[in-house]
Amino acid sequence: MTGIIHSIETFGTVDGPGLRFVVFFEGCPMRCLYCHNPDTWVPGAGETHSASALIGRMMRNIEFYRSGGITATGGEPLMQLDFLIELFELAKKNRIHTCLDTSGVMFHETPAYLEKIDRLLAATDLVMLDIKHMDDTVHRTLTGHGNKNILAFARYLQKKGVKMRVRHVIIPGYTDSEEELAALGRFLKDFDNLEKVEALPYHTLGKAKYENLGIPYPLGDTPALTSKDAKAALAIIKANM
Repeated sequence: MTGIIHSIETFGTVDGPGLRFVVFFEGCPMRCLYCHNPDTWVPGAGETHSASALIGRMMRNIEFYRSGGITATGGEPLMQLDFLIELFELAKKNRIHTCLDTSGVMFHETPAYLEKIDRLLAATDLVMLDIKHMDDTVHRTLTGHGNKNILAFARYLQKKGVKMRVRHVIIPGYTDSEEELAALGRFLKDFDNLEKVEALPYHTLGKAKYENLGIPYPLGDTPALTSKDAKAALAIIKANM
């Protein structure tokens, strides 16, 4: 089986614990206003790789990854679920720590899908879930999709006992209100599988990609935030957990 991959980062330090072999999957159904990887949106636009080739490439430098592992990100890895399962199962056969970085938007609770998700989660050590917004209406404005599948996926990870980290990007005028941050904290307070919550400051590093692709940047001149802003937001989240 092969997957469509946008790019590979061989020594990633921000996509999970330790040093990571980061695989950026091509294709994403969401259109987040602040997306910094718009070049990963279109399914089928990347390069074809087999799971064995990716793991083989990683194994050549495996000593560097002993405290880290492999991370599937994107784009949205769950759009290529069958390939992702094969990749993570092969990683586990080689005793490699596996991390899934996802929005969870593809999740749905039909028997056939859950069978595949259960197989994936059996080979997944950590899920980094990007919760965009707690209000479904604002979530649709921000991403083009509602949040029900995402919140359901978080609950399913808890049910299955899969370790989870939650990421929340702090965007001026969208996700920086005390009400929104407190709502996220209240939602997360009973998750016993929650390993960490991260509040990430909005940045404009992806702006140049939009210009190169000839796409208007949705957030215009919205100013980037500082790490101090993110720490203040995180304090509100944690105060409600």
